[in-house]
Amino acid sequence: MTFMILVMALVAVEPPAPPAPTTPRLPTVEIVVPTHNEAHVLDASVTRLSRFLNDHFPLPWRITIADNGSTDGTSVVARRLARTMPNVAVLVLPSAGRGGALRTAWLRSRADIVAYTDVDLSTDLDALLPLVAPLISGHSDVAVGSRLAWGARTSRGVKREVISRGYNRLLRLTLRTPVHDAQCGFKAMSAAVARQLLPAVRDDGWFFDTELLIRARRAGYRVFEVPVDWVDDEDSRVKILRTSWDDLRGVARLALRERA
Repeated sequence: MTFMILVMALVAVEPPAPPAPTTPRLPTVEIVVPTHNEAHVLDASVTRLSRFLNDHFPLPWRITIADNGSTDGTSVVARRLARTMPNVAVLVLPSAGRGGALRTAWLRSRADIVAYTDVDLSTDLDALLPLVAPLISGHSDVAVGSRLAWGARTSRGVKREVISRGYNRLLRLTLRTPVHDAQCGFKAMSAAVARQLLPAVRDDGWFFDTELLIRARRAGYRVFEVPVDWVDDEDSRVKILRTSWDDLRGVARLALRERA
């Protein structure tokens, strides 16, 4: 009798309710815009970037303006944008150098994925989601935009085109870079990889991009190349010959270290 009462009591007990479904957290993305004496274009560029992200980017995002050593009031414009625009922050650094600005901003980031785009927005922003998608899926650790990969569409002068192709061919021959276009100002990586990789990257200038990719290859990280549409900025402040010389010095430094 006691046994039957126990069985009936157990049957009468309602099974526990299944746990409520949980929505997976979307990964966050921080896009850094390095600037040096770009007061004349910064407002328009950040406004355009912010509007694009609001309208077309499905992930939580943040823009950080990383001003490095500007003397033309860029930091004033950057601070105003950070005060008046949601999801925009500013980091002001005393020394010039795109590489140093990116390293500092990325290492400080609390996002899951860190990225950057040049302030002139020469790269079509529609490539941003394809850039971060392989990082989200776990397919790759580092993603780079490429103006020289199959499927890319580029509009630029003959001089820049010849220098770019020659430089990247040199990189593949001497340092076995894993991509066709090391210097495109459009890259992303997981924040975890950034914390492991960036302390070893020495260059603070334009060669930063190339050294980053070479060290990523040496460390065994998977690098994914995304073809992009790119339109040359006629008002670009990049000094082609000086930048090319600095890059060649960087190539020589890494090549000598690789042989040592």
